Amino acid sequence: MFGIYLKRELGRRKKAALVIALGLALGIALVITVNSVSAGMTQAQDKVLKSLYGLGTDMTVTKTRSAPTSGSSGRPNFQFDASSNGSDKTQSSDRVMTQGGQALASSVVTKVAQQKGVASAVGALTLNVTKVDGSFTQGKAQSSGGNSGNSGSGGQGGPGGSGSGGNSTAAPQVQGGGANFDVNSYSVAGVDVGDQTLGPLAGSKITTGRTFTAAQSNAKVAVVSKSYAKENSLKVGKTLTISGTKYTVIGIATPDSSESTTDVYLPLKQAQTLADAKNKVTTIYVKASDSKQIDAVKSAIQKNISGTTVTTSADLAETVSGSLSTASNLATSVGKWLSIAVLAAAFLVSALLTSSAVSRRVREFGTLKALGWPSRRVTRQVVGESVVNGLLGGALGIGLGLAAAYAVTAISPKLTAQLGNTGGGGGMGGGPGGGSPGGQASQNTMEIALSAPVSMTTIALAVGLAVAGGLIAGAMGGWRASRMRPADALRSVS
Repeated sequence: MFGIYLKRELGRRKKAALVIALGLALGIALVITVNSVSAGMTQAQDKVLKSLYGLGTDMTVTKTRSAPTSGSSGRPNFQFDASSNGSDKTQSSDRVMTQGGQALASSVVTKVAQQKGVASAVGALTLNVTKVDGSFTQGKAQSSGGNSGNSGSGGQGGPGGSGSGGNSTAAPQVQGGGANFDVNSYSVAGVDVGDQTLGPLAGSKITTGRTFTAAQSNAKVAVVSKSYAKENSLKVGKTLTISGTKYTVIGIATPDSSESTTDVYLPLKQAQTLADAKNKVTTIYVKASDSKQIDAVKSAIQKNISGTTVTTSADLAETVSGSLSTASNLATSVGKWLSIAVLAAAFLVSALLTSSAVSRRVREFGTLKALGWPSRRVTRQVVGESVVNGLLGGALGIGLGLAAAYAVTAISPKLTAQLGNTGGGGGMGGGPGGGSPGGQASQNTMEIALSAPVSMTTIALAVGLAVAGGLIAGAMGGWRASRMRPADALRSVS
């Protein structure tokens, strides 16, 4: 009897049922859209963090940044041969520096790995290579003796030399010369080839060639990022020269995120040799044995190993700015409260419409009571109709929400993330965002395509909201119907 009556009443009131369902559908669709966009924001931020941290890394340990020494400019210093007279000379020079000029002893990696709660720790050395290629037109060189040296600096428009006092001859002074040179910089990461599950290379996939083997701990081989390989026409088998040393390219790495923060990967020992930093690392990548104990592990490392800065993913996330950060804040704050407000309004409107519909059925419910229907049976009937309306609204809302999420994913709006420095000596991970050659903090800008994935949890939430909306509306309508008496039906007859 319940089902037959329910079907008949819903069929008679299709328009009213559709209006109530649409009200719930709009609120549920907004909840799905906001949840899916927020999930997309979280994925985008994870990509940003992985591009710096590497897959599976919970925190990094770097050397606490020290104040610059007196008289240190922090800028790369290049010297070129200016000894020839009246000739054109093409020269090239590489300046290799540890990122931020800060480094830890390799033994610290072992100390970090021994801390309670640490599952594994891997060291890496991040370098900045500044390459200068110049074409110099030499004038007539003149030498002068004395007890004092002369110094100069070269730039666009004129070369320079450098000398020191106390010698019988000073550096040559060039007359009538000129220079035109290009300065390019790129980042190099020294990778522990024995454990590549953590570190700067862990956030990328080898799409061409292969990665390092354990036997290549000191081999002159390199893996380059896809973007750097394309820019410099590098392929597997070709050679790359850094500071006079030739490295054979064995693999091309494609980052999981849209942009790599490291251009060239070398075995750790080779990177240490290039930078004259034997047994040194700039960053230690740490994986905790329990993700819930990350703060405790951070405190233990800071307490037991002095002179280090520990940065977790939460710390790094606070340095992310740009449109990604702005959109994420809007989605998690404004979007959340807007969803709650719209959903509450939808529930209220649904309840009021249901109550109004019950009020127009005074004769019907009064007559049913006169025929012997108890109040609880009338209430059950109204609640049943409201729950069906709620489920219909849920189905419509899920459809609208999925369509909105699909549209966001199809359009894939581009968001930018600017990664600021967290204060550690080596910055975060293996990218140039951690520090410039002069030790000054810099920002690395990444571009991320936004998607809006819809999880089964979100669908289940939508179904739950649909049922809840139907129950709320049914409760109000049922309460109104239960208060009706048979006499009300007689008074409604004109």
